[in-house]
Parts: sequence; structure tokens; C-alpha cells
Amino acid sequence: MSLPRIASTATRHRALHIPRVAAATPRSIPSTPPSRSLLRHYRPASITAGQRRAFSNTVRRRFATVDDSLEALHQDRESDEVDVCIVGGGPAGLSAAIRLKQLANEAGNEDFRVLLLEKAGDLGDHIVSGNVIEPSALDELLPDWNSEDNPNRYGDITPATQDKMRFLTKSSSVWLPPPPQMNNHGNYIISLNQFCKWLGERAEEIGVEIFPGFAASEVLYTKEGAVKGVATNDLGISREGKPKESFERGMEFHARCTLLAEGCHGSLTKGVIKKYDLRRDSDPQTYGLGLKEVWEIDPEKWQKGLVVHSMGYPLPSDTYGGGWMYHFGDNLVSIGLVVGLDYPNPWMAPYGEFQKMKQHPLYRKYLEGGKCISYGARALNEGGYQSIPKCAFPGGALIGDTAGFLNLPKIKGTHTAMRSGMLAAEAAFPALAETKDSEGAVFLYDYEDKLRNSSIWKELKQVRNMRPSFHTPLGIYGGIAYSGLEAYVLRGHEPWTFKHHKGDHAATKLADDCKKIEYPKPDGEVTFDILTSVSRTGTNHEEDQPVHLQVADWDKHAEMEYPKYKGIENRFCPAGVYEYVEDESKELGVRFQINHQNCIHCKTCDIKVPDQDINWQTPQGGEGPKYVLT
Repeated sequence: MSLPRIASTATRHRALHIPRVAAATPRSIPSTPPSRSLLRHYRPASITAGQRRAFSNTVRRRFATVDDSLEALHQDRESDEVDVCIVGGGPAGLSAAIRLKQLANEAGNEDFRVLLLEKAGDLGDHIVSGNVIEPSALDELLPDWNSEDNPNRYGDITPATQDKMRFLTKSSSVWLPPPPQMNNHGNYIISLNQFCKWLGERAEEIGVEIFPGFAASEVLYTKEGAVKGVATNDLGISREGKPKESFERGMEFHARCTLLAEGCHGSLTKGVIKKYDLRRDSDPQTYGLGLKEVWEIDPEKWQKGLVVHSMGYPLPSDTYGGGWMYHFGDNLVSIGLVVGLDYPNPWMAPYGEFQKMKQHPLYRKYLEGGKCISYGARALNEGGYQSIPKCAFPGGALIGDTAGFLNLPKIKGTHTAMRSGMLAAEAAFPALAETKDSEGAVFLYDYEDKLRNSSIWKELKQVRNMRPSFHTPLGIYGGIAYSGLEAYVLRGHEPWTFKHHKGDHAATKLADDCKKIEYPKPDGEVTFDILTSVSRTGTNHEEDQPVHLQVADWDKHAEMEYPKYKGIENRFCPAGVYEYVEDESKELGVRFQINHQNCIHCKTCDIKVPDQDINWQTPQGGEGPKYVLT
């Protein structure tokens, strides 16, 4: 059984162990590890979803010999040919996969291969969202999703019954009218983690090939420069970059169309955007960090379907963000805080702000006497309409949050992510059918047109000025005033469009120019230390592998960052990954270190580090958090 290592803030080598469940191996799976080349003969209709996962695990156990040398790193990878390869098992990727197979099956082309790679050990394990879903896209994709006549209906929903909006001071709250965009009549509170697992089952039922635990780490290109697929990362590499006895070369998946559905700030997406200059006509993306907990609370305090949003405290007036609390399931509460990553003060710690928010009377009264059962954090795109890049490129497209379709004023992105995946599928299938006798990649011109004619474009354009209105010198107060004007009067018809002028990292001020923030010690009842929270994520990474949080020179990084920002990495990370440890042998008196085994894959470091020298890459497939109910 594999055990995780959670690094202490005092030393990297202290561990808090959380057991992982090993997959059972069905009888139909060979006991002798087969070659990965067998994947090309593998069809989902012949075996169950559980058998597929066991097959994936079995494939991984084809070990290298003790005599393998560094030459093993340069061996040719085995490859598989598919029609469409999708990277990412979130709402966008799964919706694209389902729609592609629907179209193929309707056309009588049951051999049309759609393969989906997911870096998590199982679908949903890396999914975290404070989610009140607008079901419009789901109604189109699977019309019977909630029908009582459907034995596979998705029943883990709680209808939203009441909306509350509050502006918080330190000890009180002021009523605000919920803007029209935040009217949740007809919407449902869900766990997106659970929803993606269910959506994956529906995808497998119609023939989508899903391989969890396969981390796509490299984009493959043709001689002409078009995307021709992806490769998964090598397994069994030591921290020093040498093959171990368990070495396993990665595998290539070639496709005439590759859809990137990695979520916010995807590692492959970054390279594709740069290669094809997809941001040439868009503003820089701006981001937020969402931190979330799931609580089981006193049944007498639980109010089924209650939706609460707040602004103001604990965040200062120069920082965009807000809190939420959703009552769902059976006595469950989803509570969280989103902090705009363009915050200026390097002394701020989003995790600390979240703990402070829970102490506010609006929230604490519900949490007291309850039990926190889950924690998670994830970056999200906040740029909206202005920051959407070109989404089609030679050989594929960007879909979902990797392109940035979140409607921030609406606080919803699942329906837009799903619809973008469906639109990409509806552009890709006919394009592939028309060129089925030719080799090479396709260009999805029709996808760009479909996006601009879709409800996604209309709703994002309508609210395009709300988020950047908070960039004014009036801060949160000016933003609230303008957003009210936008919501009730202008309604997106104004002839101007505000801009996002710079990346979030560039908004960071010097530590000496900002007020230092001291955070209270956790009480262990409502607020918790960061490592206790990390233990609730189920995070697991093998320690002896290359650090996937890539910093070329740790000492040079400390020399650049620490004198100016006094350990900002300690504070922006919601999982205790980065530390400056006292070290008299260093000129600065501190040593920079990375506790990569704590990483919960939120991508904040890649976004917020001021000198942009941290590059987030995928670790071994199947690692990272194992979220529950998030």
C-alpha cells in the first residue's frame, strides 16, 4: 500500500500517513504485465470501468531491469492511434468525449475512438469547486440526467432554495441585493467531485476510453508544426533524474484532433498558447485562488438549499474576492473563499484569510459543533471575455476552464465548460469525417465560430466590465458601485471594454512597502493549521521523483525573491509546499526549499511568484490530492 508524505513546516522529511486504496485486479485482467502496445487493441465495450482501471495499473507494472542505464530515458516510446485525444477529465473534457461518441454512434461509426487521459488516480480526485450548477448544458447533453425513469440518473443534487448576499465588516454583516446574475432559481448545489465521477460512468457506457492515472506531460508535434497528440510522463525516475528499477517509459497517444481540457492554467496549455501565440488579441489572464472546506454540521442549523455569498471582510479594500456557503446533501455545508491573485500585499496569506472568514459570526454560527471532513484549493480564471485566447490551433483546441470561460459575476463555470466541450465535439466530428481519407491534423475553424455564436460568448460579453472595475483606486467600493450599475442599467450594452493590463504576479508590491499581517493561531475547532488541512486532501506523492515544481536554481530563487518579498511563497501556497528555513550557512540566513509531496495541484505558485521562475509540471500519473465531496 502506498503512503503519502506530508512535509512539516519544520522539516521536509516528517510524514503524516494517509492510506490509499489499492485497485483490485479482476480475473479477466492478465496477471503477467502486458506491453502498453496492447492498449491499441483495447475497446471499452468489452470490459467494465473497474477492469479498465485495473488494466491501467497492470500496464504500469512492466518494470525496467536493474541493468538499465540512462539510455533508457531515450528509448522510443510505444504509441497508440486514436481519432480524438482529450487531456483532462473535468466537465469540459467529459462533455466533449460524450458528445463525440454520441455523434459517432448516431453516424454508425462505432469504431470512432475517443480517448480521455486524466492525471488523477480516478476521475474527480483532482476536482474542487464551490458549485451551484446551472443545468442548461447538462440538459442538452444528457436530457434524462435527472429523470426518475433513468436508473442511472444523477441524484446527488440539492435544489437551491434561497439566495443571500452580505457585505461583511469584522463583526457584522450588511444586506446587499443579490444581482440578477446570481439568481439561483432552477439551479442545484452539487459536489463537482461526485458529478465528474458520474459523468465519467456515462462516458464509458457509450464507448469513451478513459485512462485515469495517465499524466499527459508533453505535446507532440508533426514536422509541419501541428499538434499530433500527447505523451505521458516516464515513471520510476529518481529525484536525481535517473531511472530506478521500476522505470517505465511514457507512452505516446497520436490523434488527428487533441482537445486540451486541463482546467485553469494547464501545463500543456501554457506551451500551446505560447507556440501559436494564441493570446495575441486578448488581455492577460487574471486569476483567483479558491479555498474550500466541506463540513457536516448540526442538523438543527442546516437549511437545505441555502446559498450565501459575502464580500468585504476579511479581505482589504484593494483585494478582490468573496466568500460562500452552500447547504447541500444531508447536513453538509460547502464553505469557501476566493481571493483574487492580483492582490498587492505580499504579507497576505489566502489560507489565513479563509480561516479568519470562518470566525465571522455569519459563518461560525453554522460551523460550531460541526466536523470538517474535506479541504481543497484550486486556482480559477477570472479574466472573462477580454482574456479568452484563440481557442483553435493546428490539430486541436482549448476547451473549458483551460480557455477561461468562467462567468465570474455569475460565479458559475461548469455549464460554460460543458458547452464549450460540446461545441468542440460538434466542430471536430464533421471535420474529421470530411478528411477521413487524408493524413494529418485538422484545424477547427468552425469551433471558433460556434463559440462566438453561442450563449457562452453572449453571457461573458454582457458582464465583461465587472471584474476589471475593481482595479480602480476606489477598490472594492468602486467595483461594487459599478457592478450594480452594470447589472441593473447598462446590462453589457456599454460601448467600452475595460482592460486587464498585467499579469497577477506584476501586481505584487515590495514587502517593506506594505503592512505586515499577523494571523491568529488556529483554535482546532473552526480554524486549523495548514498541515491539518492538507491531511484532509488525501494528497500522495512519491518523494523520490523529480520535483514537479520546477525551479532551476533554488539558491538563486531565494536571492531574487526573499529580500524583496520576505517569503511570499510561504503565504500564497495553500498547502505548505514552500518554506524558507533558517540556515546560518546561507548569506540570507535562510534556505529555500520545496516540499513537493504536499502539492495539491492548485497552480497558484506558477501564477503568483513575482519573478515567474516556478514552472508547475505534472508529477507521476495518479498522484496528488484525492478529494472527497469537493
